[in-house]
Amino acid sequence: MASARETEDWPPNIKAIFKRKSPASAYLGLEVIDCDVDAGTVELAFDATDNLCNLWGGIHGGMVAAMMDDILAIAVGLKLEWGQISPTLEMKVSMLSVAKPGRLTGRGRVLRRGKSVVFVEGELLDADGTLLAKGSSTCTLVTLKKREDKPADK
Repeated sequence: MASARETEDWPPNIKAIFKRKSPASAYLGLEVIDCDVDAGTVELAFDATDNLCNLWGGIHGGMVAAMMDDILAIAVGLKLEWGQISPTLEMKVSMLSVAKPGRLTGRGRVLRRGKSVVFVEGELLDADGTLLAKGSSTCTLVTLKKREDKPADK
């Protein structure tokens, strides 16, 4: 995982992942490896356990889609302003190979950020570099509250 020094300049919503993962992300074994705010790219890892498998031993497609949702959402998070969230308008995931338990790597990147919409894409790979899934998403930008500038201390 990235060191605290490396995360100093990351947006608040990305820093928050280090303080408290969502229960779903924790279940998937999410780990943030690296973020490049300027490039709008993220690298994540997932500890895919047997608990994520279907009856045939592969990672359930819904779990792969949930991993992709984390990949895409965290990439979008790099481009949010303070007080904004990015609800997903649509998401597409193409399953290309069977995902098996183990360490999986996710990479996401922002394709374009407009005034109210962000376009993002991602991929999920196994430890051998086999491409397991590709995904894309469109997210809307919603401002929950505006930042209030505090007066300087006297």
